[in-house]
Amino acid sequence: MKKIYIGLDIGGTKTMAAATDEQGNELQRLRADTPEDFDTGLQLLHSLITELSAGGELLGIGAACGGPLNPTTGEVSPLHQPEWRSVPLKSIMESRWSCRFAVDVDTNVAALGEYHLGGYSERTFLYITLSTGMGGGFLIDGKIYQGKGHPEIGHQSVDFRLRHPERVICDCGAGACLEALVSGSGIRRIYLKPAEELTRFEWDEVAYNFGQGLRNIAALLSPELIVLGGGVAVGGGSDFLNAAAEYMRDGLKIVAVPKIKLSRFGYDTALRGACWLARNSALS
Repeated sequence: MKKIYIGLDIGGTKTMAAATDEQGNELQRLRADTPEDFDTGLQLLHSLITELSAGGELLGIGAACGGPLNPTTGEVSPLHQPEWRSVPLKSIMESRWSCRFAVDVDTNVAALGEYHLGGYSERTFLYITLSTGMGGGFLIDGKIYQGKGHPEIGHQSVDFRLRHPERVICDCGAGACLEALVSGSGIRRIYLKPAEELTRFEWDEVAYNFGQGLRNIAALLSPELIVLGGGVAVGGGSDFLNAAAEYMRDGLKIVAVPKIKLSRFGYDTALRGACWLARNSALS
């Protein structure tokens, strides 16, 4: 019987799932819209796992999910899924599937996938995702730095530049968070259209504000390398990355400037990381 690991990327708008073999080779992949209702969403996860594990022995499941969450207890309350609150996802999944289930904030999982599957060697490594929301996973020697709780780099405040400051609203309830300025949901609120429809001037405005956040991050964490992923970053491409990096460099005078690049795995980083987490957790 084929031995299978399954990775889940539970996003605010879509859910991705993939099965891999013992060597990490992808066997099958599925995608579905993420339901707003929790019960429907949970049933979707079970349905995806059922299809992916058919005819095989399921050894472990890894999941990437929006924060906040507790990776030890596996209780999740993703900010962009309002009906998912204090959900004991780990106990639900382990009870239903009788295998090890590991879950962490999507940016942590993406950071693990990018680093370990991408062949990086930097000691201090930061992965940032710009998609529906914004977050980051900081690794030291390939391991997640958690701090007292997951560091939320998207919820820092920056000295932003914007023609419509009255439209800045963050889902967390705080003031002018960086996430509210540069994430997909923030861009829609501010510019009244998706990121792919932004003009060159509007992209530069987003790049400036993101660059201010990168400056803060570099000054506080001093990472050797910053890797960007997620739909907004990938969609903006090298022009967006280069502009944001230049604004970051302009604000750094006494701190080493980190290298910055786009993800090697594009939209797949969190899903690949979830598959890696499934296998690594089951074997540990």
